[in-house]
Amino acid sequence: MTSLQIRDNLEQTYSDVFTPEVLSTLSYLSDLNNERLAIMKKRMERRQKRAENLEMINFLNPDDKIDGTDLTVQDARSGKFIGPEIPADLQCQWIQGTGPGAKPNTTIERSIRNVAYALLSGADGWMFDGEDALGQISTMSLDNQRNLKLAISAEDIFLQAAEQVANEMNKWSVSFLGRETINDWQKQLNFTTKIFRARGLHLDDRHIRDEKGVALSASLVDVTAYVVNNYKNLQAKDSSIVLYLPKIQTAEEAALWNNILSTLEAYLELPIGTIKVYVLVEQLEATFQLMEIRAALGVHFVGYNTGRWDYINSVADAVAWNNNFINPNIESITMTYGYMKNYEDRVRRAVNTPDLNGNFALWQGGMEPNIPVGTESGVADSMAKAVNGAKREQSAGASGKWVAHWKMVHIVRPVWAEIGESNQLGRNFPPLTYTQVDADGLTMLEPAPRTIHGARNLISVGLQYGNAFGQGFQAAALKSADFFDDENVMYLMEDMATGEIRLSILWEWLHKNGRLTESDEETGTQVNQVFSMELFQRLLREEYDKLLLADHKDVHENSKDTTLPIAKEIVEVYVLDPVKVPWYIDLLNINLNNHDLKIAKDRIRFYMNKLKSGGIRITENLDF
Repeated sequence: MTSLQIRDNLEQTYSDVFTPEVLSTLSYLSDLNNERLAIMKKRMERRQKRAENLEMINFLNPDDKIDGTDLTVQDARSGKFIGPEIPADLQCQWIQGTGPGAKPNTTIERSIRNVAYALLSGADGWMFDGEDALGQISTMSLDNQRNLKLAISAEDIFLQAAEQVANEMNKWSVSFLGRETINDWQKQLNFTTKIFRARGLHLDDRHIRDEKGVALSASLVDVTAYVVNNYKNLQAKDSSIVLYLPKIQTAEEAALWNNILSTLEAYLELPIGTIKVYVLVEQLEATFQLMEIRAALGVHFVGYNTGRWDYINSVADAVAWNNNFINPNIESITMTYGYMKNYEDRVRRAVNTPDLNGNFALWQGGMEPNIPVGTESGVADSMAKAVNGAKREQSAGASGKWVAHWKMVHIVRPVWAEIGESNQLGRNFPPLTYTQVDADGLTMLEPAPRTIHGARNLISVGLQYGNAFGQGFQAAALKSADFFDDENVMYLMEDMATGEIRLSILWEWLHKNGRLTESDEETGTQVNQVFSMELFQRLLREEYDKLLLADHKDVHENSKDTTLPIAKEIVEVYVLDPVKVPWYIDLLNINLNNHDLKIAKDRIRFYMNKLKSGGIRITENLDF
């Protein structure tokens, strides 16, 4: 019997997920939760120390040992470590789709269609998201695991859904592309490499505590359930066991992940290195330790992904104390902007530094948020932007990129298919250097607009995202309320990362006296005017009122007196408080399944008091 505490009756209702094998493995791994908590405490202490001492993040001392490994920093930078050869099914990953394998508040038959769309999309790989794009209300993390297990084991309930979905996808493909994209749906299901994205080390699981009542790491729960439930079926089909690891900040954290994976492999009697991982470079601190992170993960590491949105948020958070660092409108912070282009350049140089055996690693490019929905001219314009963005990344050295919707796969994939190279392993770039100029480049700002229109976008989408999260949609197609009726302005796929950065930028503008670069007739603001508390509160009221008046297509009616007011309260507290909240998701998570504004206010106050008094993040399920 497991000593874990599982809330409600979930051990029985999800017995197909919480199998005896999963629970015994999780119990075995649960001691690693203490190490995880200690490392997360270090993370918060570093953040606080930098703020108190006005310190920028910098490179590690080359003579220092990487915590959790036998390697020095210089060993890692010189390639004196052993990495893997890239498995056959990861050699060509021109397009990876990303999205969850489950939907909220629906039947398995409808929910599992998400997996069918993914595996029939024609993507080379599909990253089934357990983190930023997966809603967490009720038991969605378990629904996601259940659906993936049913699909990977090819159960009838999945195959029936896949046949229906294939017909629907072909119908759309004929109307948009002029051809069917699925010839044999059963064969097509085996084309796409299955990849799973676990939740980050900073998150607790909502449903499981250890024998002492301490919330268990969401990372441990996710990886254990996915690998234990699916590794035999994946191996039977010669498929790699592949994970995406998010939110890693340091090589020490990567070493913990390496220990988790190696311990899991040993327990399952799998060769060390069986599990392969991509790492999302989403944190500024990680960009200072790219070779060290790669070395710490050793034979598990296959590549990096440049996750634009989370990365912007991490930069804003890491320099929250620096009043000279103020981001512009979110639309200006593209991959060719200031600190972003330097970040991308370091990633591509890190993967093309050989290890001791001469092996290189992969670089998967960023997210394409556009989707082909809207007017003919609007769609044409946004698809042209998507293709041009893909061409830029391919030219820069990426072996592929992400798309956020299955409809984008056959629009973007030809960029790589026309070149015809499986990947860009070993492409020659200058070796990484570790100078002060390199460090300064990772927070380099460039002149760009900071406008009332930009503020409205930040507030409107920030509110809508918080509302969608509370409704169970952690990935949603959104746009600013001013454009709800304008079909020429496209909806973009937004997930937790885009919600995070919108609130971070607003916080910067308000608490660092950000100045507007344009006048605005409607609000009467002038060029060089400071973005004030009064101005923010006015815009917040106006944007919130627009959402209350929006139709059901854009704002669900049942959310307007439930989750939307809670989203407004969270946005207001986050932006107005002089103490910057490290993660928007913290305030959203503690209000999952709560529709009572009074309870929400109490929980937000509780969180803020803990953060201010002791630098403590409340991350557990308060309803447990």
